[in-house]
Amino acid sequence: MKKLISINGMKCNHCVMHVTEALKKVPGISDVVVNLAAGTATVNAEASVTDEGLKAAIADVGYAAVEISAQ
Repeated sequence: MKKLISINGMKCNHCVMHVTEALKKVPGISDVVVNLAAGTATVNAEASVTDEGLKAAIADVGYAAVEISAQ
């Protein structure tokens, strides 16, 4: 399942790298694409991946997931 995550706080490519690495560490995530200009991340996730888990991974690296929607 694809999920689109709106993220606050990303300002540079270093931010993109941190968010990408954090999301790739979440069990059940097979692909991550972070778009700095749009302030979003798109992930391919197994059904076991929760929105709370995604938000926690992003928060752990200093950013805020403000909305998550299924694609």
